Amino acid sequence: MAFFVFFMRSDHDARNLYFKLEKEEIDDVGEGVEVGKDKLLPRGLFDEKSCLSRFEYLLYRRRGSKRRTPSPHLISKLRSYEGRHKRCAPYTDSYNDLVRNSSKTFSCKYMVWISRNGLGNQMLSMASAFLYALLTDRVLLVDRGVDIPDLFCEPFPEASWLLPSDFPFTSHHFNSRSPQSYGNLLRNRKTNTTASAYMMIYLNLAYGYGNYDNRVFCDGDQAYLQTIPWLVVKSDYYFAPALFLMPSFQQQLHQLFPEKDTVFHFLSRYLFHPTNSVWGLVTRYYQAYLSNADVVTGIQLRIFRIKPRLEQILSCTMRENDILPQIKDKSTSNLKNNTTVAVLITSLSSGYYEKIREMYLENPTAAGEVVGVFQPSHEEFQQTGKHSHNRKALAEIYLLSLTDRLVTSGWSTFGYVAQGIGGLKPWILYKPENPRPPEPPCRRSISMEPCFHAPRSYECNSRRGGVGKDVIRHCEDRRRGLKLVQPHTH
Repeated sequence: MAFFVFFMRSDHDARNLYFKLEKEEIDDVGEGVEVGKDKLLPRGLFDEKSCLSRFEYLLYRRRGSKRRTPSPHLISKLRSYEGRHKRCAPYTDSYNDLVRNSSKTFSCKYMVWISRNGLGNQMLSMASAFLYALLTDRVLLVDRGVDIPDLFCEPFPEASWLLPSDFPFTSHHFNSRSPQSYGNLLRNRKTNTTASAYMMIYLNLAYGYGNYDNRVFCDGDQAYLQTIPWLVVKSDYYFAPALFLMPSFQQQLHQLFPEKDTVFHFLSRYLFHPTNSVWGLVTRYYQAYLSNADVVTGIQLRIFRIKPRLEQILSCTMRENDILPQIKDKSTSNLKNNTTVAVLITSLSSGYYEKIREMYLENPTAAGEVVGVFQPSHEEFQQTGKHSHNRKALAEIYLLSLTDRLVTSGWSTFGYVAQGIGGLKPWILYKPENPRPPEPPCRRSISMEPCFHAPRSYECNSRRGGVGKDVIRHCEDRRRGLKLVQPHTH
């Protein structure tokens, strides 16, 4: 049975307790960042009480976490986007004219994101779709799915990002067989017709997408796609690395993200703000169990067909790396150490939590640290699309992002999102392929960026050897996957 245990304080008390910050903590929030202010966000256009996480998240960041500063070009691009979104939002004159198809010209173009798969996949693909919208001067509208409005605040000021229920193409079945998918249009040689023939094209970038679908990442195809007012994308991947391989986007991406390993970090901090109901789960749990610890270590364990064994987890965190405090023989004398360590475990199973907790209860630590082990919930199996499950999942993602050190499971989009939001380079547990624990058990990530799990071959006529490859590497946990890295730091 799932559980969420909270030390119940009022939201007001919880916030006051944390915001009694010492001066050095305030100074450490980041260069040029006021307490409760984020350079990524527009000033004075949001009601603080309606979305507390938008203003409070930075204050919960751990003191030792590295602060990254968004580029002036990114900030300017976001402010420009906000103006465009307000002008083109649902039910504006521009939107209504396009929906009615009453004008042969259009002043607004759209990127419509359709939800697919679990919450981690959704957040990765949504951020990728937003990046594409930024690069191509489109407006992002998102499918409500099961619970998007209940999980996330509206990210853009004075206009909604939610796709209206009366969107004219809702009757279409968006899948690999859709006649208006870009891949099928290319396969059937139907893209040579006049641009006005298609008001909407579907970009199939979901699991199993093919080489024709992949042509969206070719420069030669962008000129045609720019003539289409409605692009509808369904994806469960973080496809941002593919955009860095496109010569036409190179200069703009370099200006937006001088540090290439910050792409998802900044996009997620801008786009995703948990609603007050979800943020309350985060802050109450953090205050009750994590806020007073000197060190908070997060361990995110994904259960695949073959479960990771405790031996692999302890080998990674204790024998190979000093992530968790070492234990010693009970008979030896105890050293006095005032350091408190909180270990936050997230997993569908409670077994790992129980064994690690028991280990620290029954054995002293070598350096005398005081260790507490905590697990917010255990659902036993993934319940994709279930509202209560997604609320807990999002809360746990944000709790993991607020740790000092993070261990994640390879291939896990849940872990990717947590590390990206928190700006953390995790230790990645290798996915078990057989009952024997992998050797080595884990590896430190070279980048806090997520992995693009399923890139296709890029056979574009305009492709130049080496373009973008200095910022792209294969993923540690998936050899054929691609991830963004900062050059000369790996």
